Amino acid sequence: QVQIVESGGGLVQPGGSRRLSCAVSGLAFGEYTMTWYRQPPGEERELIAAIPRGGSAHYANSVLGRFTISRDEGKNQAYLQMDSLKPDDTAVYFCNAQSGILRKQYWGQGTQVTVSS
Repeated sequence: QVQIVESGGGLVQPGGSRRLSCAVSGLAFGEYTMTWYRQPPGEERELIAAIPRGGSAHYANSVLGRFTISRDEGKNQAYLQMDSLKPDDTAVYFCNAQSGILRKQYWGQGTQVTVSS
């Protein structure tokens, strides 16, 4: 059974940092591109960062230069380091594992990040 579990969300002040973690089990981690999406209140879910195994990371313009995605093949985990947070970054953040070759993707349940003073 595939499990995608995010953690690390919470309340953070503007300008602060937060690190989200995504623990993956039940699949061949190296065969999946790990991605992070977010869904602000009342808006659609958007892709903000992606990293394939051994490949380059890609970012949405809205987070470029502030967020860093990474993955640890030994721990089957992905991370999202978020710096210089703004109130507009307030959203539910979702981890997603996707494989175009296998035509499969899996979602976590999401973790709330609120940026407010």
